[in-house]
Amino acid sequence: MTSDDRKTKIRNYLTKFFPGHELRDEDDIFSLGFVNSMFAIQLVNFIEHEFGIEIDNEDMELDNFRSVRALVALVQKKAA
Repeated sequence: MTSDDRKTKIRNYLTKFFPGHELRDEDDIFSLGFVNSMFAIQLVNFIEHEFGIEIDNEDMELDNFRSVRALVALVQKKAA
């Protein structure tokens, strides 16, 4: 799976929850107010199941989940 494939899957997942907002790779979904604690858990579950990786406690930093770009980087790091 390429980086673009990962980006597309993550963007498609996120945009389902943010209708009417064109999400850019660098948009901070936390500062935009799109994420609450329940959605954060859903996002972690999506990432783990969609990409077959495990998010460890040390990965649970906001910077890893702030944007499409950050999420792609996290998935690439965990899949390596």
